[in-house]
Amino acid sequence: MVAFCGALSFFPCLSNPDRRSSFCLKLVLVMLHLTYVGILFGFDKELIQKTKQSPWYTAVYLLLLVATLAKYFVVCSSSPGYVLDAMRAMNETDASHNRQTITSIRPASSKNGSVVITINRNQLEKNLLGSGTTSWEKLVMDMYPPGTSVRSVTCTYCNIVQPPRAKHCHDCDKCILQFDHHCVWLGSCVGQGNHCWFWWYLCSETAFSLWTGTLYIQYLISHVSKPWWSYAIVFLLLAVLSICLFFLILLFIFHSYLILTNQITFEVLRKRRIPYMRNIPEGVFPFSKGACRNSYEFCCARSSKYRMEPLPTALELEEKLRPYTYSDVLSCRCC
Repeated sequence: MVAFCGALSFFPCLSNPDRRSSFCLKLVLVMLHLTYVGILFGFDKELIQKTKQSPWYTAVYLLLLVATLAKYFVVCSSSPGYVLDAMRAMNETDASHNRQTITSIRPASSKNGSVVITINRNQLEKNLLGSGTTSWEKLVMDMYPPGTSVRSVTCTYCNIVQPPRAKHCHDCDKCILQFDHHCVWLGSCVGQGNHCWFWWYLCSETAFSLWTGTLYIQYLISHVSKPWWSYAIVFLLLAVLSICLFFLILLFIFHSYLILTNQITFEVLRKRRIPYMRNIPEGVFPFSKGACRNSYEFCCARSSKYRMEPLPTALELEEKLRPYTYSDVLSCRCC
């Protein structure tokens, strides 16, 4: 037992109980994928024969499997976008800017001599950190309507000012930018930082599951025998497989819809519990900039690591609420 505990100390993912449970989930998911593929190539003789005749078929299938698992681990290892990291990054940027401003001042010369300014380094650091915090609060409060109280947008757990669309995750015990949901299989949250990778993983997982499900359905249908109970077993397996594929496809379509309308799962499911979403009329997407621009910013526009969106004004909401006309359709208003 002592030797086992000593071996765990060399692996941080196993020594920490929280990481250990996440590690076990990742291991189970990988083993499930490998088991599905192993059963197919171990029992389906037609698939083995097709592999010999067309090696590219197996190569593409295995390449899709590797791509799916690789994207899964990329999502797991990427940060969802923590509010605390964004605030720290802004504080460091402001601090470095203030340092450059101070060091750029040259000693002033005059007929009586030069003026030397002595600055206490500890006092400078306090001023820089204080100004960084003030700048963060000012930046966040500018995203809310005038008159919003700081107390109403301060996280009671992290004690930091939350920008719009951020939420505290009780599983991660951190505030997440554009919090979508906490995924058990990932062991972390899906937020602004890894939502794009999560969608690409869903895309690969859906394609791989459809391919695998089709092979299983063909195998089960071709190997059904005469006894009545064999038909019942095959029908039950096909029903379970179809339900799993249906929910996976539905999840992929739902997240694609969220991308096109610039929404997050938390806002869709808990709209009436979010203060800034309660007054939004039904059918209005407050943060949408059009399907094309939403897709571009989601997939390509990564100029800033932490991208925060202000709440729309009353005029912008009124414009989004205006019904579509023929001229709007011709001008591609929805895009």
